Amino acid sequence: MFEIRVICDPADTDRVSHALAAAFDIGPARQYPTHDGKRARLYVTADHRPAPEPSLAAHHWPAPEEAYALAPSIISEIGWTARTAADRPFYDGQNREFWLRKAALLDRIALSDEADTVTNDAADLATRAAQRLMELDGTAIICAPRYYVRQQYSAWAKNQ
Repeated sequence: MFEIRVICDPADTDRVSHALAAAFDIGPARQYPTHDGKRARLYVTADHRPAPEPSLAAHHWPAPEEAYALAPSIISEIGWTARTAADRPFYDGQNREFWLRKAALLDRIALSDEADTVTNDAADLATRAAQRLMELDGTAIICAPRYYVRQQYSAWAKNQ
């Protein structure tokens, strides 16, 4: 987070505020006259906007609806994941199907959670599981991890 100070003509304050809002995530602008009273001083608390996730079209990543078209219900996958985890040592990193299905399940939960209320917990868990799958696959692909899961799950589901 940082502070921006702009000195401008009073007639330009709205235009300057809109330009700053387009470039940064900003709080309300505080406006004061300059010492000579001829210009305005704007103070804005700002932060960088989060980097946008790569476009689906640009990287040929399937949309969630396409990736999970053949997926069983979320409840069914929760049951499968719990049974599979109970039958093997905790965090068995050698079972790709388990990590793929777990990452896809968490991605689907995060997607449904984003539609209702925005919480970072579900998205964070989905991203961490996706990163684990990417590590297990030893992938050199640089992308948003959840997009990778969707691509891999879609291919896996079509071959089942």
